[in-house]
Amino acid sequence: MNIEAEIKNDSPHIIDETKIPLLRSIGLTTAILMVACTIIGSGVFKKITPMSAMLMNKNYILLAWALAGIVSIFGAFTMAGMATMTTESGGIYEYLRLSFGNLFSFLYGWASFLILGSGGNAAVAYIFADSVNSIVPLPNPLDKWKDVSIGHFIYPFDSSGVKIFAVFSIIILTWINVLGTRKGGNLNNVLTVAKIIGILTLVVMGLSYTGAPHTGTITHVTTVSTNIFSAIIAAMVGAFWAYDGWYCIGFMSGEIKNPKRNVPLSIITGLGIVIGLYLLVNYAFMHVLSLETLASMDENKIAGVEVARFIAGNTGVVFLAILIAVSTFGTLNAIMITYARLYYRMAQEKFFPKKFANVHPRFRTPYNALIYSGIWTCIMVFSGTFDILTDTTIIVEFLFFILLGWGLIKMKRQGKITSKVIAYPFSPVILILFSIGLVINTIVVEPVQSVAGLIFTFSGIPLYYYYKKKSKKLNLKTLS
Repeated sequence: MNIEAEIKNDSPHIIDETKIPLLRSIGLTTAILMVACTIIGSGVFKKITPMSAMLMNKNYILLAWALAGIVSIFGAFTMAGMATMTTESGGIYEYLRLSFGNLFSFLYGWASFLILGSGGNAAVAYIFADSVNSIVPLPNPLDKWKDVSIGHFIYPFDSSGVKIFAVFSIIILTWINVLGTRKGGNLNNVLTVAKIIGILTLVVMGLSYTGAPHTGTITHVTTVSTNIFSAIIAAMVGAFWAYDGWYCIGFMSGEIKNPKRNVPLSIITGLGIVIGLYLLVNYAFMHVLSLETLASMDENKIAGVEVARFIAGNTGVVFLAILIAVSTFGTLNAIMITYARLYYRMAQEKFFPKKFANVHPRFRTPYNALIYSGIWTCIMVFSGTFDILTDTTIIVEFLFFILLGWGLIKMKRQGKITSKVIAYPFSPVILILFSIGLVINTIVVEPVQSVAGLIFTFSGIPLYYYYKKKSKKLNLKTLS
């Protein structure tokens, strides 16, 4: 009796949960909305402030957003080409594995678990809880221990109310997503539609303003560079943070219907929607507030909130706070769903703990991958180090984008990708060249964060050889 029959007939035999397949229950519409939901977080509401200080020109600011979107689209074209190789889960991990073997793919997965995925989840959960706190102040039950530290570096009880609420949100979303991919997908659809409606409402509010751009109290304006080319590149880095996450849907290829068609379509369509929304909402911000006002804004303030405050007073502030809460909650749900599938795929390939490959016999979800990654994310929330970790992610992410572009060229030349790839060979070449430039610039501008990111990533090398040795022993045992 095969595994499907045993599950269907509720067989009394013990079922090996690592052999249970995931269900292909995600259609194209849900996949597109998941791409958009993963991308749209809090960045679009705040990045206009540093970008204004860098450029002080509306056209250049919109150009920076557009160029960052175009580079991301070239990345999407590249990943779309790689997605035609396989129907398995894992996304970039799986594409690197097929192109270069297990070492680079493992390092990507390790970096994802350690900082890219879990650190991002913790940061988004904290931002969500903090946005809720701005609407309904949360109590701090552990406030008397807020000065307790571990090495004067980690303050686990500081802002305890926000952290507890963040952990609570992670637990709830983990539970929902364990109960079924479709349930998590449906929640994602509702939240994404709410995000889009909210952003379009903000755009209409902004464009309906008929006066001259408001010039409030200008405290200072610090421009970063007199070289406009350098300034645009610097502004694009901020925009990339707001565009981040477009590639996550690839992690779920094993649960998407017709993945070789729908993964590429969902990435390109979802990212295209986001680019349009970002250009509209930033144009609306600059229509309401002057560049001088935006550029001089305190870094702790959110530009979108100030725009809403000017247009609609306290009502506007509450509206924006709710919109940011919905946006970050939706992003948290989407990245929790997707990254768990990456760890699941690593365990399938015997390069992560075996339990991560378990699939729930009833709900058909990688429940252990969801639960264990959720636990690590909660630990990171209380550690308060996620901001430090996520500061190191840019160089790591773009290093793997270089490999992604190189992998597409390699697989096309070897004839392992025969389908047409949009804008090939320009898409992978542009992705590679831009990623190399960004990596070099990041090393020069932020050497400490860059070195930290590389250390975190390459710390996985000993672990890789451990799993490689363990896998070899298991294979020999099976053969014998």
